[in-house]
Parts: sequence; C-alpha cells; structure tokens
Amino acid sequence: MQRPLVITAVIIAGGSGRRMGQDIPKQFINVYDKPILIYTLEGFQNHPDIDAIEVVCLEGWQDLVWAYAKQFNIDKLKWVTPGGSTGQESIRNGVYNLEGKCAKDDIIIIHDGIRPLVDSFVLSDVIAVCRKHGNAVTAMPYNEQIFVADDDSSTTRYIPRETIRRVSTPQAYIFDELDAAYHTAFEKKIGIFGSAYTNTMMVDLGKRLYFAAGSDKNIKLTTKDDLELFKAYLHSDKDQWLK
Repeated sequence: MQRPLVITAVIIAGGSGRRMGQDIPKQFINVYDKPILIYTLEGFQNHPDIDAIEVVCLEGWQDLVWAYAKQFNIDKLKWVTPGGSTGQESIRNGVYNLEGKCAKDDIIIIHDGIRPLVDSFVLSDVIAVCRKHGNAVTAMPYNEQIFVADDDSSTTRYIPRETIRRVSTPQAYIFDELDAAYHTAFEKKIGIFGSAYTNTMMVDLGKRLYFAAGSDKNIKLTTKDDLELFKAYLHSDKDQWLK
C-alpha cells in the first residue's frame, strides 16, 4: 500500500528583530498575551491538510519554542531546528533536517514566522497549485507604478505593473526537488546571498515557478508600524483570532 502524501510546514523564525528595536527576537514578542510565532503556528495547526510542522529558530531559543507549543496546544510541531547566520542558511538547515523524515514526493511549505495572518484559503491554494505544478509561490498583483531609478534622483523608465507580482510566503515545493536544489545552490554558491530566498534561488537555478493566491492581510512584521497594523487586524477581527 502506497504511503499517503505528507505535507510539512517549515516555519522560519531565525530573525533577531533588530529593525523592530526590541530586546527579544520579534517572533517572540507577545501580542495580547500570545507570542507572534504562535499566531503563525496556529494558522498551520488549524489547517486540515497540514500534517507536521518544523520551526527553524535562533540557536538557544529551541526550548522556548517547545514550551510555547505545549502551552498553546501546537501538537503538529515535530521538530525545532537551529537556524543559520542568514535566511537561506536557516531554510537550508530546515530542509536538510527533513532528510530521512520526508518522502521524495511530500510537499514542503516554507513560511516566515513573522507572517502571523496567513489565511486558510491561501494555504489551501498553495497546496493545490503545488500538487498540480510541483511548486507554488504566494503572489499578489502590484497596484503601484514601478519606475527604474537612473540615479538617486531621477528616472526615465517604468515597468508595466501588469507584468509583475509581489511574491511572499507561504511557498510550496516537492521535497526531493527542494532538497536537491539547496544542495546544488550551496555547493555552487547560486542564489544564496543577500536578500535571496527559496523562490529567487529556484529561478536562479533555472526553475519555473507557479503563482498561487495571496492576501494583503498576510503582512510581514518587520517594523514597529507593522506590529501596530497586526494589532489593528486582530482587534478588527477579534472573534476569529482571539479565541
């Protein structure tokens, strides 16, 4: 009998939170008596298609992640893995940890730990697109005008906004392809530096990516203003989020 497909979420929570100006990593900041990371994990815990969760976090914070998971009943959490010195190193560590644990055809969803407002329909669509095409990246149309800077103060060129998309997490990939891609990227030093992420690395490696549904509510909490916006979302939708 064939083993059923397993869907594992890899939550990247390795940031230090310097831009937030806090003494603790931003993913552990409490909002209404709950850490930001737990809001994120609850989105995956409550989705019926998610089988397992791995958190990649700062070295030294693993025990706290386990403690919070127990406190808030995140029983899909199976692994807590130390992060690396960059975002790509952290994702790589999370993917490598799944070697021998995931089958080659399993689906891996990568998501930022500081995007706590991931909607169920976004997760469902990223899974559906990945099942169909082998990968999926959350994407949204861009509604502003995009100009290319000729220098610091002027421009003569623009990019038609119909041709671009804002891509974020969650992103989904087939495990075997994802694992092989990270081995290749780090061996050949392709797509792993600067602001690179899994999606940009895949394109650098010659892969075609497929768009899935996104949501404007799926904000990344990077600054204090983002944190206030997150609180406003929670307050406006209190019955749904604060149970």
